[in-house]
Amino acid sequence: LDDLAHTMRDAPGVGLAAPQLGEPVQACVIEVENTLHELVNPRIVRSTGDDRDLEGCLSLPGYVAYVTRRERVWVVAQNRLGRKVKLAGAGLLSRALQHELDHLEGKLYIDYLDSMEELIPVAQASGGGDDGGEGEPSESEAAATPLA
Repeated sequence: LDDLAHTMRDAPGVGLAAPQLGEPVQACVIEVENTLHELVNPRIVRSTGDDRDLEGCLSLPGYVAYVTRRERVWVVAQNRLGRKVKLAGAGLLSRALQHELDHLEGKLYIDYLDSMEELIPVAQASGGGDDGGEGEPSESEAAATPLA
């Protein structure tokens, strides 16, 4: 889990699943709003609503696409000590949870696309590239940050 978190932060990304590093274990890390979530054997036990937004992935750098996910999810998992943990997520956390759990099942976000033509180059999604900007990224730039 430590290696997953370190690699995710170096990328940088919002989450990373063990299979992405060649580890055949059901574990992932997600960091949203400065909170690191370490999940072992996670599973979604409930979900509501739908949300369509841009999504990217460290496994497919340079591209994003619009993907419909559940708006809110509830997850049960174990922590690094084997203790049961429960996590509810909405917004980016919900999307990241679904994205990382998909990796644990061998799925990528592009599996939800009808065509590879739906992929958008990151530079195009963020309005054409660097604005020399300091401060907060635009909404489209934030959406282009890879989940994992």
